[in-house]
Amino acid sequence: MKFSIIAFLLVGYAFGQTDIYQKRGYAIGGYDIVSYFDGVVKEGDKALSSEFNKVTFLFSSKENLEKFTAEPERYLPEYGGFCAYGVALNKKVKVDPKTYEIRDGKLYLFYNSWGMNTLTRWQKANPDSLKLVADKNWEKIKGKG
Repeated sequence: MKFSIIAFLLVGYAFGQTDIYQKRGYAIGGYDIVSYFDGVVKEGDKALSSEFNKVTFLFSSKENLEKFTAEPERYLPEYGGFCAYGVALNKKVKVDPKTYEIRDGKLYLFYNSWGMNTLTRWQKANPDSLKLVADKNWEKIKGKG
């Protein structure tokens, strides 16, 4: 499998002690991770929040908040919400929360900026093979900044 690595994707982040992608102090930039499974990406409300593994998640409805608190692992994005394609390249890469895929009941997020949509690259390559590579890489890079 051949990957091209784009230097500007490989950006460092200040994460604290978590393996969940955060922006503006919230998991996935404050987007409601339960809403992805309904096919409509929604921003969360600060009044509807839950903490999980020392990270604050926001939700767009009380119903979604309750779904998450009942089964958080069901809704957590793969690779902590870092770009799935980036993890396949052995890097933690920020994401565009509106660029995602639900595959086999799991949420995958992707980088999409500056004319590069890694979801498109993921889908054009062999996603099943990339997922296997990303799964192995995640075990090596999680816990590292």
